[in-house]
Amino acid sequence: MDALSLGGLAEAHLGEAVSAPSGRSAATVFGGADHVLRQTMIAMRAGAALAEHESPGEATLQVLRGRVRLTAGTAAVEGGAGDLLVIPASRHAVEALEPSVLLLTVGKRQ
Repeated sequence: MDALSLGGLAEAHLGEAVSAPSGRSAATVFGGADHVLRQTMIAMRAGAALAEHESPGEATLQVLRGRVRLTAGTAAVEGGAGDLLVIPASRHAVEALEPSVLLLTVGKRQ
């Protein structure tokens, strides 16, 4: 059985995101090629974005810190710390409205 400190990891990645040219830092915290479920921590400095992209399967974003905007077409929803955003199956984008840390959970299509 394993345990991971998301708080400590969030601090480290937020620090990296601030100085990264992309304004982001990410790491897979669970799962990968041999798993159906994958969880990735994404830290973003204010104003950084994940450009519009396809969803690889069923997915959610849990906002651990900060505030973000999830957009799909003309629809948008904002979420803050403690919120869980359901990612639509359509093309979508994410923008950090303030320094933010997200836990992306994806169930891969089989």
